[in-house]
Amino acid sequence: MISIPEALLSLCPGASWTLRGDFYGDIEWSEPPVSEGGQKKPTEEEVNLEIERLQTEYNQKEYQRQRVPEYPSITDYVDACYWASKGDSTKLDEYYAKCEEVKLKYPKPS
Repeated sequence: MISIPEALLSLCPGASWTLRGDFYGDIEWSEPPVSEGGQKKPTEEEVNLEIERLQTEYNQKEYQRQRVPEYPSITDYVDACYWASKGDSTKLDEYYAKCEEVKLKYPKPS
């Protein structure tokens, strides 16, 4: 679940604030006023919309997080490339086949 701090970091990078609880009303904005070069404090609605946007983005990348532990290692790839450079593409073909299996197991949503 995306949090208020994550939404604030996305909306106002570099801004200075403190969250003293779990709700929008618990934010202490220590950023200088906009008139002095500070950032505008986002509204509660803006924060909630950013939380929703970030959560949707996170959810859409679930397939990527599932793939990572099942992909063959980069070391296997480097070794396969070495042998391919020597004329034997067997290991490289196997590497690509393993990657394809993972991609088919966890397809990218359309």
